[in-house]
Amino acid sequence: MAIGTFAEAGADLELIGINKRFPGFTAIDELDLTVPAGSFFALLGPSGCGKTTTLRLVAGLEEPTAGRILIGGKDVTKVKTFKRPVNTVFQSYALFPHMTVLENVAFGLRRRNIADALGKAHEGLRLVELDHLAARKPQQLSGGQQQRVALARALVNRPALLLLDEPLGALDLKLRRQMQLELKAIQNEVGLTFLHVTHDQEEAMTMADTVAVLNKGRIEQMGAPEELYELPRTAFVANFLGQSNLFTGAVTSSSGSSIVVDVAGVKVEVPSARAQRHVGLVTIGVRPEKLLLHTAPPEPSVGTNVLGPGRVTDVSFSGVSTQYQLAIPGVGVVVVFAQNMVFGPVVHEGAEAWVSWTVDHSFGLADVPEALPRFEADTDTATIATQVRHKLLAEIEES
Repeated sequence: MAIGTFAEAGADLELIGINKRFPGFTAIDELDLTVPAGSFFALLGPSGCGKTTTLRLVAGLEEPTAGRILIGGKDVTKVKTFKRPVNTVFQSYALFPHMTVLENVAFGLRRRNIADALGKAHEGLRLVELDHLAARKPQQLSGGQQQRVALARALVNRPALLLLDEPLGALDLKLRRQMQLELKAIQNEVGLTFLHVTHDQEEAMTMADTVAVLNKGRIEQMGAPEELYELPRTAFVANFLGQSNLFTGAVTSSSGSSIVVDVAGVKVEVPSARAQRHVGLVTIGVRPEKLLLHTAPPEPSVGTNVLGPGRVTDVSFSGVSTQYQLAIPGVGVVVVFAQNMVFGPVVHEGAEAWVSWTVDHSFGLADVPEALPRFEADTDTATIATQVRHKLLAEIEES
């Protein structure tokens, strides 16, 4: 993909003390966030967590109740939507069906009276490798091709910041994975700042340099995808970003290098550096793919944790791996992901089994075990969408 002089450098985004309240609920609660220039940043969370509201605030489709929004160091909190150096790619693509692909990409350039709009539109289509389809109508393209056209239309406007609102949600699994890689490659090439909103954990981890996990309008944890996955700080992150086995118990001893937790009478060791709390009642965890399943008691060894025996209650084949559920008295159900190295399951339902894992794969959460999760049900998104449409129409009339 050669882009010549197509793209300009992206700008950083800074949100300072952002609050957004709607009648009856708070969507964003004291949000501070910095997205470095040229990065691919993902806001990840379930419905109702505030991620799409955050995107609307950055785009100017909503006004914050309190706080400031800076793009490239310039305060744009009160700046109208069409005057911000921002473009948005939506899940619905929003292409004009009566226009050709080329005309769709050139539309924004022509409205702004940009010289050589068609030439720049061709350049944008070459970036996404669709210039050979410039004369077609959107309905003649596949879903993935339409998504790339929508991306080209946004990129030709040379925004300092590109907002991606669940852009791959309408695609099938195989195409979605392909587009994840293509989007990341394009972002690397053009060097713009991408802010990507998604509820898809794999999508966020595949594409983003940095992921912020949102929960009820607050950042639960932020960092590189590998850091969040390998060392979640809270039960919300541990269970939303992938799947985790969590155990609660009292710390019985500690040293400079590790703590020992009593889990249903069994001593489970966690490295001190991977535990957020070192005394009292704590919650520790391990990812299902880190566990080994045994049909006989494993030999005790330094650096290894063992739980069991338990009874296999479910075996589920998923292609790459098989998922086992093991009910251990006093502990609960433990989930194991075992890579399929042989034909058929290695342990069958009803069998007695044990699990073991390397101590270094354990992690300890910051949650106080008695605390309840802060997740709440989804908000009335239809009402918010109506408010957004009315606001856009009013701004267009003003301009």
